[in-house]
Amino acid sequence: MFDKFNDECGVFGIYGHPEAANLTYLGLYALQHRGQESCGIVSSDGARLRAHKGMGLVADVFKQDSIFESLPGSNAIGHVRYSTAGGNDFKNCQPILVDYHRGSIAVAHNGNLVNAQEVRNDLERKGSIFSTVADTEVIMHLLARSECDSLTERVTMALNQVKGAYSLIFLTETRMLAVRDPNGFRPLVLGKLDGAYIVASETCALDLIEAQFIREIEPGEMILIDKTGLQSFRPFEQTQPSPCIFEHIYFARPDSTIFGQQVYQVRKDFGRQLAREHPVEADLVVPIPDSGVPAAIGYAEESGIPFQLGLIRNHYVGRTFIEPQQSIRHFGVKIKLNPVREIIEGKRVVVIDDSIVRGTTARKIIKMIRNAGAKEVHVRISCPPTSYPCFYGIDTPTRKELISSSHTVEEINRYITSDTLGYLSLEGMHAAAGAPIIDGRKGYCDACFSGSYPVRFPRLKDDSQLGLF
Repeated sequence: MFDKFNDECGVFGIYGHPEAANLTYLGLYALQHRGQESCGIVSSDGARLRAHKGMGLVADVFKQDSIFESLPGSNAIGHVRYSTAGGNDFKNCQPILVDYHRGSIAVAHNGNLVNAQEVRNDLERKGSIFSTVADTEVIMHLLARSECDSLTERVTMALNQVKGAYSLIFLTETRMLAVRDPNGFRPLVLGKLDGAYIVASETCALDLIEAQFIREIEPGEMILIDKTGLQSFRPFEQTQPSPCIFEHIYFARPDSTIFGQQVYQVRKDFGRQLAREHPVEADLVVPIPDSGVPAAIGYAEESGIPFQLGLIRNHYVGRTFIEPQQSIRHFGVKIKLNPVREIIEGKRVVVIDDSIVRGTTARKIIKMIRNAGAKEVHVRISCPPTSYPCFYGIDTPTRKELISSSHTVEEINRYITSDTLGYLSLEGMHAAAGAPIIDGRKGYCDACFSGSYPVRFPRLKDDSQLGLF
């Protein structure tokens, strides 16, 4: 319906609280923007792990009080999930829970392993049988095969055999373990509530349950939480951190703090820099809601052009709907956005969005704005052209489907029918984002703009996407 990149997942875990499952539900509710296709919770009462998972939104999967009665215990982890083609199936819902010779263990994963298929093929040749297509299951097989004595050693051994992006939370009968890959692609934060430790993808999940934000789990860090407290380990070879800058552009909630930066302020700063790089004489600055709003405010403040909500979003549209006949054209966009004619008519409008992927949606939106009477439409994008697919936990089209990979800015401008088009420069984006405050080092992953990939991946035909599940 909307021409956007999609993030893979969100994770949440809590250790040592009598209402662990209920709080995990609330945490997942706050992280719903990171995945809407399925969700799940696994709880532990100190002796046994229990799970409830399902397809759909958090409020739909956990709509009965009796569900929480079936998830007893003071420890729990949860997961919200977005899948790509082939992965939309109940068997791939997370957390993944398995029994093996050392007991039971569950895992929730945000990210993508670039060598998962290679490792999976090797395991299958050695007799392993897989029940899902999730790359996360590869980690569980490697962990179960390990002969190491401690949980931290088994997880370390497993993760040393995979490459890519992972923010993981494991739960056993008596322990919770969180780990972030050495590059730190995906966010993971640590909090505390009434003596209970919490791990979550974003700080907005801590805010909802009124938990204290302690700090971010650092790239390459492993945290073990049990009845004795919290221990931190650095079991992996250090590398230059490269957190995903698209988290700031689009994925993370604007009220979250990730990579040491407040997301809302970073997005405003993108808009300010965009106004400096691509000024234009206009009457209104109009965001494409909701993700374009902070950048539009920044653009308006820097340029002095008034900000107006000239497009109104319908927040009650589900992921699927019945497409009518051709009598209503462009129905997919019109059901989600509607222009306010009284604001737009006769005006020169600067339209702010966070990205252009294929260009099809932008073209339809501009037509709607012109039909509402706009005199001119100037499009400004608060990131550089997205020319390369992501392999680190974002569902992106193939390179040939990304319009900026094969068209110039002026060609894209003509295609989407805007009067002018301007993208934030790569240098301007990095300057506006500032340095991620991680372990005293800096640097973002900008591979979807630059094609510079921090972790190598198998060569794919036609630059197609790796399987993301």
